[in-house]
Amino acid sequence: MRIDYPSSYTERIGAVSIHALQKIYELDSGEHPSRITSFPIHPSTTIIPAPNSSSTFVSSTSSNSNNQHNLQQEHPTRAYSYHALSKIFRELAIVIPVKNEKISLLEGVLSGIPNECLIIIVSNSERTPVDRFSMEVEMIRQYSLFANKNIMVIHQKDKDLARAFKKVKYTSILDSKKNYIRNGKAEGMIVGMLLAKMQLKKYVGFIDSDNYFPGAVNEYVKIFATGFAMSTTPYSNIRVSWASKPKIVNNQLKFPKWGRISETSNKYLNALISHITGIESDIITTGNAGEHALSMSLAENLNYSTGYSVEPYEFINILEEFGGLLNANANANANANSSDIIEKGIEIFQIESRNPHFHEEKGADHLTGMMEDSLLAINNSKICNTELTKDIKNHLMLLQVKQNYDTSSKVNNYQNKKKHQRHRIMEPIKIIPMDEFAELVLKNSKTLTKI
Repeated sequence: MRIDYPSSYTERIGAVSIHALQKIYELDSGEHPSRITSFPIHPSTTIIPAPNSSSTFVSSTSSNSNNQHNLQQEHPTRAYSYHALSKIFRELAIVIPVKNEKISLLEGVLSGIPNECLIIIVSNSERTPVDRFSMEVEMIRQYSLFANKNIMVIHQKDKDLARAFKKVKYTSILDSKKNYIRNGKAEGMIVGMLLAKMQLKKYVGFIDSDNYFPGAVNEYVKIFATGFAMSTTPYSNIRVSWASKPKIVNNQLKFPKWGRISETSNKYLNALISHITGIESDIITTGNAGEHALSMSLAENLNYSTGYSVEPYEFINILEEFGGLLNANANANANANSSDIIEKGIEIFQIESRNPHFHEEKGADHLTGMMEDSLLAINNSKICNTELTKDIKNHLMLLQVKQNYDTSSKVNNYQNKKKHQRHRIMEPIKIIPMDEFAELVLKNSKTLTKI
């Protein structure tokens, strides 16, 4: 893969570096990528490798006083061969949260993931009246016979899994009765992260299970690996910005750049960045990046927000904990490990895909819920300023009015109002004693399947 490097601009807030959107120039840059120069090379020059890169630059050995042939110029892109990315794939787990997806759709997603990656499927699909989870496991078994991939599967509502969390005192992921893990994408992601950590994976990436284009899935995983290869710190977050999100309007296929949720989340996150820096910013383009990845060393140190607020809250939590915006007493994670993160810094890469993102439509209620979750994640932050809070609350009220108008059920309206009042935050997974947790899960879980 060849990508523009370095990014055109980087916003630095405390220990956090947010890189501007980067563009892909080649999905496959070859086994031994190199620069093809577009200008003549003087006989006295030598092509030498650029430091820590697969690219090259031209350096002159001439001592000509007028410096006519001193052609020192680094190429504006950096290329990574499949061999270089493959090394990262072997340390990368791809977590796929699943909930009642079409079996053929899930199989297509699996087919797009490079063979070296460990695949972890956390399913919250129905068990009754039809056991969709068993259908998923059977499909995965049959698929694996042909693909020979390493796949782990577990059900989010596995009662023994919930007992393991309760035993190690990580109860913020459990429902009010502490019998089961709550419904929610973030909760499934945490389960996936812990399974990846049990397998000693260095990186963990997340891909939605409803993507119609396996080629897009393949590109996302390459983007993750490329981002980790570019990173100069062990603490990194790679986020995918879709090239477009196709939809059919008036019997014509349109390719809008932004979905409604992404556009709104990006707007408010950029308003927050602008308030922090004092300069208007539009650097954030991946507020709701469902396709994103984290180095495990960063992932285990973050708090996580419930449901579909998880992606924008990652931005918020990173800034809260490591942006230098709160005093030490307000920072719940202040410890020796946080000091190492602050010293080495966090890099957030945003990379635009070449493939469009075409996924299953889940209806207006699903989109409204995602919008509410995303806005609450920003609104409830300790670093959100009063003016921005007011704007977000007005937006939430408009959503509520629309939902009340569209929904006939008083019960649903009551539940939606309750949703505004509480927004659960789950602790960093580093507090979990992994040896004990792994033993409990491996010994007792009825749904954990290794294929």
